[in-house]
Amino acid sequence: MKVPFLNLGAAYRELKAEIDVSVSRVMESGCYILGPEVEAFEMEWAAYCEAIYAVGLANGLDALTLALRALDIGPGDEVIVPSNTYIATWLAVSAVGAVPVPVEPDPETYNIDPTRIEDAITSRTRALLPVHLYGQSVDLDMILKIALRHDLRVIEDAAQAHGARYKGRRIGAHGDIVCWSFYPGKNLGALGDAGAITTNDAYLAKRVAILRNYGSHQKYLNEEQGINSRLDPIQAAVLRVKLSHLDNWNERRRNMAHYYNEKLCKTKLSLPKVPNWAEPVWHLYVVRHADRGALQKNIAKKGIGTLIHYPIPPHMQAAYVDLGYSKNAFPLARKFADEVLSLPIGPQFSSKDCEAVVHAIY
Repeated sequence: MKVPFLNLGAAYRELKAEIDVSVSRVMESGCYILGPEVEAFEMEWAAYCEAIYAVGLANGLDALTLALRALDIGPGDEVIVPSNTYIATWLAVSAVGAVPVPVEPDPETYNIDPTRIEDAITSRTRALLPVHLYGQSVDLDMILKIALRHDLRVIEDAAQAHGARYKGRRIGAHGDIVCWSFYPGKNLGALGDAGAITTNDAYLAKRVAILRNYGSHQKYLNEEQGINSRLDPIQAAVLRVKLSHLDNWNERRRNMAHYYNEKLCKTKLSLPKVPNWAEPVWHLYVVRHADRGALQKNIAKKGIGTLIHYPIPPHMQAAYVDLGYSKNAFPLARKFADEVLSLPIGPQFSSKDCEAVVHAIY
């Protein structure tokens, strides 16, 4: 039996009738840039995230970049980032002219280790940029206390954490600003690129809204040098449909993760660890194995698709050779890159798919 790592077409087919109606509504409206569809999604997404404001954007990287710009972070500044993350987190910092300063992960959760953060803070540090990796929240209380103690801003990268909770409260407005990606494979995914920020800060919301629209709040009056990063109304309409199903789809992911936890606990795999304060949404189900290559090859022969998140840590990428880090500068990030493997997980997988994955590993 073949089980792909991801099946985006199945997600569309499950909601085809609703999505087709929503897309048709936008096409008939004649409003194709911002407008009521985007505004409606922004309101609904803010409410879902237990935040006051949301601003729709073109993609998740722009969300991070504009969040940094809205906080006036730029050349000469440093931003604390995870060493173990997708490179977009670092790229946003570089895009505003600041320097990403990596901190190693907690070996149990793979998220940034708050106990290591203060050793990386200097007189040039302006912000902390934690990532809720794989759909599980970081320890926000510790991070927020550090930020308060050192007068730093907190920008959350929640690109993988749609619906996740920290101590019972949804991710969405713990820090100063929270950045979202709606890339098609996310728990809440568009039919193309899309993103957003959420915040409880009216100034930051307004600033991002201006920056996304050429630096303009009123047509032909440009307050600053902005960019074009507006959420497309068609994508907003699709996201509104999918948002109404997000909790149900996340619950299906939890059930699948529970099955994996139960059936794989006696294997040689290192399984995900969930702290008691976290309620993950299982964007990814990531295991570790000392001989990851052999494992991946073996289960691929049995028809099971897997991916690696992520095979090369940012500090080892050619894009960041100028920072001068050696390959072994961040040993945990490098170790995880050599060992992690993501198994298929998602709301459209069946119980037979789950059984096939487990059977392939055994």
